[in-house]
Amino acid sequence: MAASTSMVPVAVTAAVAPVLSINSDFSDLREIKKQLLLIAGLTRERGLLHSSKWSAELAFSLPALPLAELQPPPPITEEDAQDMDAYTLAKAYFDVKEYDRAAHFLHGCNSKKAYFLYMYSRYLSGEKKKDDETVDSLGPLEKGQVKNEALRELRVELSKKHQARELDGFGLYLYGVVLRKLDLVKEAIDVFVEATHVLPLHWGAWLELCNLITDKEMSMKSELSYLAHNLCEIDKYRVETCCVIGNYYSLRSQHEKAALYFQRALKLNPRYLGAWTLMGHEYMEMKNTSAAIQAYRHAIEVNKRDYRAWYGLGQTYEILKMPFYCLYYYRRAHQLRPNDSRMLVALGECYEKLNQLVEAKKCYWRAYAVGDVEKMALVKLAKLHEQLTESEQAAQCYIKYIQDIYSCGEIVEHLEESTAFRYLAQYYFKCKLWDEASTCAQKCCAFNDTREEGKALLRQILQLRNQGETPTTEVPAPFFLPASLSANNTPTRRVSPLNLSSVTP
Repeated sequence: MAASTSMVPVAVTAAVAPVLSINSDFSDLREIKKQLLLIAGLTRERGLLHSSKWSAELAFSLPALPLAELQPPPPITEEDAQDMDAYTLAKAYFDVKEYDRAAHFLHGCNSKKAYFLYMYSRYLSGEKKKDDETVDSLGPLEKGQVKNEALRELRVELSKKHQARELDGFGLYLYGVVLRKLDLVKEAIDVFVEATHVLPLHWGAWLELCNLITDKEMSMKSELSYLAHNLCEIDKYRVETCCVIGNYYSLRSQHEKAALYFQRALKLNPRYLGAWTLMGHEYMEMKNTSAAIQAYRHAIEVNKRDYRAWYGLGQTYEILKMPFYCLYYYRRAHQLRPNDSRMLVALGECYEKLNQLVEAKKCYWRAYAVGDVEKMALVKLAKLHEQLTESEQAAQCYIKYIQDIYSCGEIVEHLEESTAFRYLAQYYFKCKLWDEASTCAQKCCAFNDTREEGKALLRQILQLRNQGETPTTEVPAPFFLPASLSANNTPTRRVSPLNLSSVTP
């Protein structure tokens, strides 16, 4: 595909590049068989046994090739010949899982194959040591803290190779694995996509990629690439074609190329609204605020009812730390989209920066009332109540936030969940409601940033109970714990919510 080949590194192994590429013909079963046999051998040489097994099984399911069509083995390069002895010995150590020895003998090798096995041996050695330490650890909390100590060094070295475009498809795969292990998911996805373009039949890269893609919108990159390719063949001088290609490069985080294609679209039609707005977004990504402002203003000139351009101007002035300006533009966006929670949250943040806290509270509550897309309005509202020492209202917002994320049925990581449980644990503790405080403190122990506070609070509760301290008979708590969290479901007094649902700032 024309839109995809720019991602393929130039320094691909000579033996692999002519045969395995994104442009290979996958409609011919005999060609597929040849490439499967080739990739089975290449993965086996590098110790990627599961990928080799997958390729071999698929190749076996296809009809046998005649002798004249069998693929010759990849040619041996000068670097391969120089590293042959070290590679042969190291591979023998690798096969019996003596990874440190394998890495020792491969140190300094220059061939792609030997370099991959060297880095892969270091990675597996770190994983093996981590597993050994995990077995020796005392409990589940300590087990979760055991890390592969080799990952950071591997990331630094592979990053340098990647920037110099010296990694082949297997090197890219290993770099992606290291990034994933370091929880750098976005970077890992980009590298795995690059690896699949270089080696489209490497099963391991696809398997890693599919485990990282969690929603349909991320699965649509390939469809957008296919659409861009087809539109180029039909008519590459149309506005729509330029915008599709620009969107593709934007998804790939290649913002300079994306802006270039949006500029081409505007040369074809200077009044094409979408291109002005999208180009403003790309300039924002490139931190070019003056160009972004110009693009958004052009979009407004074309159509004053384009809320995206008003919202984009608000974001730009927010970056420039000019809250009065961004307040004006967010208001205009909100007037055009009164039931969009993102506009309301942005307005609330502006009011908060201007110390207009009553207006900020109205905006956050309204954002929650219309359906908070990002699930952040209640948390922001709770923090405002904390700031104003309105403890009951803050607790009410936090518990509603917890109820919402536990009832939605989605397995999503909410960054403020630990904040909510920490506040509720402390609030219940002050109210002398030991059971509720204990439940929330136990939840705190599940998060790294609140684990120690949760443990300390549990110790305090246990100490007070041992001293005979009785919980309060009056129940000032304004809400219930969710059924999945509460030990008992006895209803408590509920304070009516803030009467702000009909207020539009």
